[in-house]
Amino acid sequence: MELNENISAVVTGGASGLGAATARALAAKGVKVAIFDLQAEKGQAMADELGGVFCECNVTDEESVDAAFTKAREAIGQERILVNCAGTGNAIKTASRSKEDGSIKHFPLDAFNWIIQINLVGTFRCIAKSAAGMMTLDPLPDGDRGAIVNTASVAAEDGQIGQAAYSASKGGVVGMTLPIARDLSREAIRVNTILPGIFNTPLLAAAPQNVKDALAASVPYPQRLGEPEEYAGLALTMIENGYFNGEDVRLDGAIRMAPR
Repeated sequence: MELNENISAVVTGGASGLGAATARALAAKGVKVAIFDLQAEKGQAMADELGGVFCECNVTDEESVDAAFTKAREAIGQERILVNCAGTGNAIKTASRSKEDGSIKHFPLDAFNWIIQINLVGTFRCIAKSAAGMMTLDPLPDGDRGAIVNTASVAAEDGQIGQAAYSASKGGVVGMTLPIARDLSREAIRVNTILPGIFNTPLLAAAPQNVKDALAASVPYPQRLGEPEEYAGLALTMIENGYFNGEDVRLDGAIRMAPR
């Protein structure tokens, strides 16, 4: 897909981190961008910076997602690109014993479901609604009708202690990538997923420097945190390369996560 001013895109989680970097990279190619996020102040600032539109959006809420797509399409037209970066995580053991009194507790199921709803169901909700919209468009001269990029995590393949919910949610994103690509193949809509490793995002911004240094040292090469712009570069490759479809690609400096 050739990126230019005639193309529109939706980036979920676009107010910061990986989503913001991708939104900037798309806008730099002339693409009109809609930012979907819960962070209203940051999201509006990003939209203003890019000359796009901000749509406050909770990916776990059907009405919120519908309203966001409606607002975006009225402002910049039907999107041909969807990049799913909205997500979150937690760290709770499946079951654990208290060091203080020996009492045993298990992972609260509402906390488990919360992660699944945001990272997995929320991603699928946006894919389904965006794909349905893309299907109303004529294919571009190169044959593409649309392109979708999802965000999983290396935790989908080597999750750490306490990451049962997070790994399950991201593993689900990986698992559904190929079936969705196959579902949409006759409509000329491509679907790919990125599995980032340890990235320099707002999630890590508050961590002490020694923690960041230790994380960077755990990466085989290069021994540093990934930068959001590197994620954005791979996302754009997946969008622009018309033969890129149905793939799940790790972007991690060759790291394989240890148990803890």
